[in-house]
Amino acid sequence: MVRLTSGINSGGFMDKNVICIKWGTKFGPEYVNRLYKMVEKNLTIPHRFVCFTDNGEGLLDGIEVRPLPELNDDGLPEKAWKKLGLFTDKLADLEGQALFLDLDIVIRENINEFFEVPGEFLIIKDWDFPNDIIGNSSVFRFEVKKYPDIIENFYKEGHDIRKRFKNEQAFLSHQMYDKGILNYWDKSWCVSFKRNCLQPFPLNFFKEPKEPMNAKIVVFHGRPTPEQAYNGFMGKGGLRYVKPTKWLDKYWNV
Repeated sequence: MVRLTSGINSGGFMDKNVICIKWGTKFGPEYVNRLYKMVEKNLTIPHRFVCFTDNGEGLLDGIEVRPLPELNDDGLPEKAWKKLGLFTDKLADLEGQALFLDLDIVIRENINEFFEVPGEFLIIKDWDFPNDIIGNSSVFRFEVKKYPDIIENFYKEGHDIRKRFKNEQAFLSHQMYDKGILNYWDKSWCVSFKRNCLQPFPLNFFKEPKEPMNAKIVVFHGRPTPEQAYNGFMGKGGLRYVKPTKWLDKYWNV
């Protein structure tokens, strides 16, 4: 359901789209619903919120549900390759710009600027690869239906893709770099919970993770998840201990 009537393009649909993707059982509908609430609270320009999924049960009214874009990634280990299906030139009834958000992020502040900054393709500069071009695909923006060759090139690589690229975001970053359109968000906008919030050992046993006061979005890649961080988390061997992170209450439990 399109909730607003302003900002409609010539095709009759909004040209600002916030999209997410949910498949399998890793994330339940509550993650999509939380993300939707955070977006509605922090995005004040006309937009649509669309979830591409293989199971739309339990999703809130206002979330537009569309089937997963087709992508044959059989035989590849789960590394979020299905995200590449979003680059099809048949992406349902969407037009204009799409801001993709992972389900396990926390939005702290207004995100209007993610649609306002110029550029054809923007992504997080990955924290784990400071000397490489690789982006983190937890938050990226692209022009809908403009790059179907991304999928064509994925199929051309076949299963040998794993010999050159660790995961989907590495492949996607190199594809956009080759096009000359790879750009990164302001580094203060999206921060890693693991890299930017956790207290160093041994302070992590005594102090709550730091709240990143200048960040718009906190990204949870791997463990802990937002739920684990909120409740407290003990990683393998006890070295990645996380005290209950109660400041998440203000944002995630909306």
